[in-house]
Amino acid sequence: MKKKEVMEQLREMDINELREQGDSLKESLFRLKFKKSLGVGDSINDLRRERKTLARVNTLISQREPKVKGKRSKVKSN
Repeated sequence: MKKKEVMEQLREMDINELREQGDSLKESLFRLKFKKSLGVGDSINDLRRERKTLARVNTLISQREPKVKGKRSKVKSN
């Protein structure tokens, strides 16, 4: 699938579906890393694709989650 098609599908998902998608991508990434360590198959391109898709999912989740007020701000001490 092309990047634009993937992004369109991800944008249509709600936050719970995105979290589920993120979990499945993490599991898939783990399996691909394991296959790579065993030397089975050509999984370099698959690893890159999964890692980038996971980053896109995490970005969309962070954009949609309500901002938490009261975060610690950096205080400069002199």
